Amino acid sequence: MLCDSLEKVQPCGEPRPFDLRVPLVGFRGETMSFQVAALWEADAALAGSARIRVEVDTPTDLDACISSVELVPVEYPAPPGAEAGYLQTRPGLYPDLLMPASERGVTAAVGQWRAFWIDLIVEPFAAPLAGAVPVRVYGGDQIIAELSIPVLVVGATLPELEIPNTHWFHCDGLANYYGFEVFGDEHWAAIDHFLGAARGISANTILTPVWTPPLDTAVDHYRTATQLIVITDVGQDEYVFDFTALRRWMERCRAHGFQYLEIAHLFTQWGAKATPAIHVQTDAGLERRFGWHVAATDPRYRRFLEQMIPELRTLLTTEWGLENVFFHISDEPTPEDFDGYAAARAVVSDLLEGCTIVDAISDFGLYKRGVVPEPVAATDHAAAFFDAGVRPWLYYCVAQDTNVSNRFIALPSPRNRVIGAQLFKFEARGFLHWGFNFYNAAKSLTTIDPFTDTCANRAFPGGDPFLVYPGPGGQPLPSIRYRVFAEAMGDLRAMQVVRDHHGAARVRKIIDPDGSLALDAFPNDAVHYRRVFHQLALAVQEFTEA
Repeated sequence: MLCDSLEKVQPCGEPRPFDLRVPLVGFRGETMSFQVAALWEADAALAGSARIRVEVDTPTDLDACISSVELVPVEYPAPPGAEAGYLQTRPGLYPDLLMPASERGVTAAVGQWRAFWIDLIVEPFAAPLAGAVPVRVYGGDQIIAELSIPVLVVGATLPELEIPNTHWFHCDGLANYYGFEVFGDEHWAAIDHFLGAARGISANTILTPVWTPPLDTAVDHYRTATQLIVITDVGQDEYVFDFTALRRWMERCRAHGFQYLEIAHLFTQWGAKATPAIHVQTDAGLERRFGWHVAATDPRYRRFLEQMIPELRTLLTTEWGLENVFFHISDEPTPEDFDGYAAARAVVSDLLEGCTIVDAISDFGLYKRGVVPEPVAATDHAAAFFDAGVRPWLYYCVAQDTNVSNRFIALPSPRNRVIGAQLFKFEARGFLHWGFNFYNAAKSLTTIDPFTDTCANRAFPGGDPFLVYPGPGGQPLPSIRYRVFAEAMGDLRAMQVVRDHHGAARVRKIIDPDGSLALDAFPNDAVHYRRVFHQLALAVQEFTEA
């Protein structure tokens, strides 16, 4: 049967069929996705030899890319006592990984539902289209089903997102998984592929490892060093800085269309107590000059920053645009961390005068104390900010596990898709997620194989650490969650167009007709989101065809 992109086809239990009353909708240069689910009920004696494949007859201006939806292990699908909104709360195998399907198709699993994921890629100058796309399903060499999916292609191009959208990029994960030399040619090639994948979910902001980001790292432990700036100690606490690799990074980011850079945090996570791991070239070799062993307020760090930050600012001003750069002090401070965070910020406040500093916080009281003027609020704590007239960025991660949007593997896809409408309704200033490709265990105590460990060594709900898998040759493989988040950002970009031509009230009427949409209350009906996107597309057509 046909299924839409918001269905997660599980081996046991019949999936929800595609609602043919709402067509598949795409804009120029975008991707629209659906699935073909199949249950092989033949004699079990054929197990291991029966193969299923799918063919799609694409019209002009559309290309089809067919993947097999693969099951991945999820040891920690949901927190204890999880609310009823999860697909399941038991450890097991869940559909997530999208693997390119071979021309021979895939081996059937007798008595189990399995799915093909079909991406229809719309050419950049595609003509408008309203029609149907034929789909054939083969069992072996025999056609076992002939299907047809309704399609609407809009003759318009969606704009870029108006707000920053970042999913933290972890260069060490690529070096560790593939065994590449850090910033060697193979590593750079993989970075380039993964940067391109990040752009596929409308990410326009990239975490930049001027030094190794001090994120999710246990005290006195260090991640694999990925430091773009080469720093040389020339004596008497004097440093020389080589920005060659940083310039290469910026060139690749610019080529992919990123608008904003995020500079790695200036202090350690959870309290800003120490300095990040910063390596320095000396006559005796490479030395970890700063790290857990150097306090945040150590005068040596201040003297270093007095030399480094002005040079970094000059480079960013002339070669990127300082107005498009975000700095961070420390991630996720709590009220108990106020004194330490404030002290760390004071170390750099004059050096970063005029710069934009953003940090993730969950406590509105901490914001009111003035140390985080540009907050990134967790979705389950953001209501206090909005109620006070503050427009924060939004983020979610491992802790946002109850009654709010998120993209865990065990959550139904509408919980992933709704974030686009929420960002628009609440006029959030940006979106942040910590894990685009985090392939470490929790606190980076060891590395993981993301194909066998989706939970960072049973620490986080499955899928929280990453959206893409490391495929062969340094090429990323997408997940269902990746594709659905891209759709959520497509929703938001379409909302921008309709707002600009018809007004925000028209958008609100489409996405939230009864005014009930909230950060913790939203439709769980998958067809609702497809219907909303269809209505947005029709609204765009009104002026494109006028």
